[in-house]
Amino acid sequence: MLLPVSNVIAVRLGLNLGYWGAGNDADNLELAKEADRLGYSVVWAAEAYGSDAPTVLSWVAAQTERVDVGSAVMQIPARTPAMTAMTAATLDTLSGGRFRLGLGVSGPQVSEGWHGVRFDKPLGRTREYVDVVRAALRRERLTYDGEHYTLPLPDGPGKAVKLTVHPVREEIPVYLAAVGPKNLELAGEIGDGWLAIFFSPEHFAEPLAQVRAGREKAGKTLEGFDVVPTVPLVIGDDWKACADNVRAYCALYIGGMGSRKKNFYKELATRMGYGAAAQEIQEKFLAKDYLGAAAAVPLEFIDQTSLLGPAERVADRMQAMAEAGVTTLSVSVMLQDHEQGKAALRTAVDALEKSGVA
Repeated sequence: MLLPVSNVIAVRLGLNLGYWGAGNDADNLELAKEADRLGYSVVWAAEAYGSDAPTVLSWVAAQTERVDVGSAVMQIPARTPAMTAMTAATLDTLSGGRFRLGLGVSGPQVSEGWHGVRFDKPLGRTREYVDVVRAALRRERLTYDGEHYTLPLPDGPGKAVKLTVHPVREEIPVYLAAVGPKNLELAGEIGDGWLAIFFSPEHFAEPLAQVRAGREKAGKTLEGFDVVPTVPLVIGDDWKACADNVRAYCALYIGGMGSRKKNFYKELATRMGYGAAAQEIQEKFLAKDYLGAAAAVPLEFIDQTSLLGPAERVADRMQAMAEAGVTTLSVSVMLQDHEQGKAALRTAVDALEKSGVA
């Protein structure tokens, strides 16, 4: 049963389309258009080493009217900060001021294996990257003297120039994808929002405290800061059966998104108290026992980090997430055709209204 809600900031709904391709293109566009019709606040798209986020977002923005479009994330090693500023300004202009810039460092395997960029000092690189992006978006003549970025280069013909495009808004919001403690603090310090994964109300206190520490370091509070977890959504009568649709997703991240020695998501699951299970998931996934890895994901972990079951149960979990500090709840419709997915988006709207945190 829902409990009375007090001192909870209103929660907005978002939709995370994930990675484009693999046959889900048309379904994803239908979901984005439905989210726009239903009044969702933002549609996010991701990139890894397949489809890129800006192209997808431009396509979505062209076929929607009100909903914001956001990158969750654009990879920092994939672009110079000036190129990211150009892309952000272009998307913001073409969408009529609807773009949100989500950034992330990716991981060592993708950064070094795909982009050829060393995965060293990610915190310092991210800080400088955001500095340069924001300076460019302010249309300043671009000069920067940092450890990772120097503009213009001091020993050549380069000159300081400024962005020729005028974004619709004076400031485009910048979000950081963060998992580890130091990255969480950095997100709070220099970001306008935090893009979270595997967010559990039962384990929110420590990561949110790290974000708050970053805000305090910048002389700010959490007021106005957007806490945005991506949360799997599966609607059905039997929540345990619904959880089975999320198992492969969890196993992919905990077991396969990184190397045996460095996997941020496995480390996160370990900090949440699921260390033994995370180790088993990784061992099976890296041995290509994907079904075994999925089966090893604890039901409790899936339930704590997802929205599963009928609308009333989903509403209870939405309320718990709101009380934990979530401000934008970005749902990811798992393994359903677009008609089922659209129905799930409608149910999420109803559940949010029932939860009392809309």
